[in-house]
Amino acid sequence: MSLSLCFAFIASFSSLLTLRKFAKRIGLVDKPNERKHHEGQIPLIGGISIFLSLLFTLLLFTPLDKNVVLYICCSTVLVGLGAIDDRFDISFKVRLVIQAAISLAMILVGEKSLHNLGCLMGSEVIQLPLLVSYLVTILGVIGAINAFNMVDGIDGLLGGLASVTFGALGVLFYQSGNTELAKYCLLIVVAILPYILLNLGIPLGQRFKVFMGDAGSIFIGFTVIWLLIEASQGARSNAIRPVTALWLIGLPLMDMVCIMVRRMRKGQSPFKPDREHLHHICQRIGFSSRSSLLVICLMASIMAGVGIWSELHSVNETIMFVAFLIAFAIYFYVIAYIWKITAFIKKKVKVPVSSLNS
Repeated sequence: MSLSLCFAFIASFSSLLTLRKFAKRIGLVDKPNERKHHEGQIPLIGGISIFLSLLFTLLLFTPLDKNVVLYICCSTVLVGLGAIDDRFDISFKVRLVIQAAISLAMILVGEKSLHNLGCLMGSEVIQLPLLVSYLVTILGVIGAINAFNMVDGIDGLLGGLASVTFGALGVLFYQSGNTELAKYCLLIVVAILPYILLNLGIPLGQRFKVFMGDAGSIFIGFTVIWLLIEASQGARSNAIRPVTALWLIGLPLMDMVCIMVRRMRKGQSPFKPDREHLHHICQRIGFSSRSSLLVICLMASIMAGVGIWSELHSVNETIMFVAFLIAFAIYFYVIAYIWKITAFIKKKVKVPVSSLNS
């Protein structure tokens, strides 16, 4: 275990330093524009490095069964898709088609689907019909991928939120006795850590800065939904109840749904990029990038903590589902009226919100 963790960390750090030079040569870089305010051309190799380090760790330290091979194959296709998108900016329609195809591979080859919703509405387990479960699984995969893609807007945020989700999943896998998947969750967090450090300019400074890229956000989102299905639907593991999955990815999910609803209300495509995400709002309120990172990761940690607590204490699933809907409604309302709320706070407290930075 210690050897595999050390290997994953060193492989991730080494590949980040190696691939950044190659990325600049082939143009796999992020350039500043009206939405992206960073300085210089930043290599988009964070996700590729994390994927490669985990791939080699799996090949060296994990027995390769059908399940692992399918996961590697699906991840390879998606990371390749993300890398091509990072370099050439392909149509979102093409991305959706390929993501849907990968979902079908999960369902038909791996027999992984979201068919059991648990006891969301009472004491009876909700079992979805076959075709409905296929549709829900495809939407779940696409939703998870795009949820984590959309939160990748400030330094450290995607890595931080992914670490929260994988860390919480690891705890629940370990608690349920599935040490193999718990170990893999820990491996992912360890492989992400070098990226977070370089993304934040630690310890080598801004000169060695890297971004995750779509390859990374797609890989992380896909791995999250794969593990959530393993945890809640798999025949070998029932580490969590389906409702708990909502709490583990609550913040990225809420942010994605809210931003897509706002875009559609404006008559825009739900996939059109803008600067209306939670991290953008935090910065416009007055938080610095680092403060926004800490606040958002703390919010995600609280939600994941609630999910873990509900599992350990077997809190009624209906209660947890209703509580999640209430949290979602509060989040939606606050984000919709954030400027009126902050203006009210400034008026009543008479302290600039920007002073929260200090």
